[in-house]
Amino acid sequence: MNLKIANIIGTYFGLGLSKYAPGTVGSLGSLPLAYLLVKWGGFWGLIIACLIIFAVGVWAVNIIIKETGNDDPSKVVIDETVGQLLAFSIVSFLAPEFLLGKDAILYYVCGFAFFRFFDIVKMGPVKYFDTKVKNAYGVMLDDVFAGILASTLLLGVLFFRVNM
Repeated sequence: MNLKIANIIGTYFGLGLSKYAPGTVGSLGSLPLAYLLVKWGGFWGLIIACLIIFAVGVWAVNIIIKETGNDDPSKVVIDETVGQLLAFSIVSFLAPEFLLGKDAILYYVCGFAFFRFFDIVKMGPVKYFDTKVKNAYGVMLDDVFAGILASTLLLGVLFFRVNM
């Protein structure tokens, strides 16, 4: 029963089972959740959701790693969910109206692209947790840092657009 629940959570309700680019599919599937969290809970709703998803994700990934013997199974995309949500954290704190208004799609597209960039390129702390920490925390934390880096870059887009 735990393995079944862990697989549902770890694959973000099956999105990680995609034959093509499961990380990208998982990230895309997280965008509606990001919008709803910003709309209904604002910054704190987003952060609390990230903390809960992170904790549950570590639990699920740990079970999946033990079951598969793979220290970073490609079907696990719950880490992308946390990272993708974090990509919108700074803007949701400073200017949530930009994530809810008529130009919101621009910020979600940029946040998605920035997160995927940092998740794929893996520089700095993203690379460290991806290559050096071979457990559930490493799986989750590389995407946490990719999300934080993406959030910083998204803040730059906001700053640039507001000051034009």
